[in-house]
Amino acid sequence: MNNIREMAHNLQAETIAFRRDLHKNPEPSMEEFRTTDKVAAALDAMGVSYRRLDPAGVIAEVKGTKSNSDKIVALRADMDALSIQEKTDYEFKSINDGIMHACGHDTHTSMLLSAVKIANSIKDQFSGTIRFIFQPGEEVAKGAKAVCAQGGMDGVDAIFGIHAAVQTPVGKLLACYGPSHAATDRYSVVIKGKACHGAAPQTGMDATVCGAAMVMNLQTMVSREFSPMDPLVVTVGSFHSGSRFNIVSGEAVLEGTIRSFSREVHEQIPVVLKRICEETAKTFRCTAEVDYDAITEVLINDKEMIDLGLEAAAKITDAEHIGLKAQAMGGEDFSEYTKYAPAAFFSLGVGGQWPGHSDHYEADEDAFETGVAFYVQVALDALEKLSK
Repeated sequence: MNNIREMAHNLQAETIAFRRDLHKNPEPSMEEFRTTDKVAAALDAMGVSYRRLDPAGVIAEVKGTKSNSDKIVALRADMDALSIQEKTDYEFKSINDGIMHACGHDTHTSMLLSAVKIANSIKDQFSGTIRFIFQPGEEVAKGAKAVCAQGGMDGVDAIFGIHAAVQTPVGKLLACYGPSHAATDRYSVVIKGKACHGAAPQTGMDATVCGAAMVMNLQTMVSREFSPMDPLVVTVGSFHSGSRFNIVSGEAVLEGTIRSFSREVHEQIPVVLKRICEETAKTFRCTAEVDYDAITEVLINDKEMIDLGLEAAAKITDAEHIGLKAQAMGGEDFSEYTKYAPAAFFSLGVGGQWPGHSDHYEADEDAFETGVAFYVQVALDALEKLSK
């Protein structure tokens, strides 16, 4: 057994206990105050230096003493939970009404904390610094930006992250070359027409009919505005219009999300969306006010860092538990870090029969040992490579 793997194995009970505590006490995005306190207390017990972030989160560092090196490799774990009422039968199920760890962030935090403990115990065996980022607010895409704004990526030469992957073989590490997670945008459109009696629709300007046409026209972004070689998803998630059965609606509101993998396409989307909405509205003598929010950028993995990560994985697990995965249309604010340093984001299989964000979310704790070992091994290998 790899020495790092053996140390992760010896910490398995501790990793599980910390994870169960976090799972029982989940906190909303950017309000992870108890979680921050728990991580800080554990770091204090280890004698590891750290600083707190505002409003939540922790950045810790372990500096190797083998020789002098100014290289810094960062490891990231997110900490926030979701607004979901948990329906599992776990003894450690959420005690906070309407809040649940249904995306595995409790597992990420626990694994990273155990990785800190291992790194701190072997700091005489490596050169350079490992920075551990316990990040708030991934689910609302504010956490990574807050980390960077507070200097979390200053001086970082490479960064790695792990995300628990449900319905995936337990302990399997998966990577994706190039774009792995889509740019995630949110938009809303307020259509203003003129209300009138339903018996005399010609006297008004029907916002409902205009909205219906807009829903259809927005799909031409996929079929006619951009190359079919560039994946694009345009979703209208809600459409609200009207207040009474016999009144032609004078206002309608559409809300939705757009996902893309190309940075060039991502830059053009707001302009195209605005044009389609405004021109469609004119056809029905209405107006359209478009609000667009680019939530996360496309997450593009660095090839060299993915290669390094796969090599590190081979040191702590067998070939059967290493592989490649397809792109995902889901967003991930780890993409923010790719603006500052070469990055690689890996998935760790945690089994389970329920999908992510389910009120029955489950993660097989046997996977944690692999996650802890991978965090440490990939950081050590990256520091060694960067120091050459």
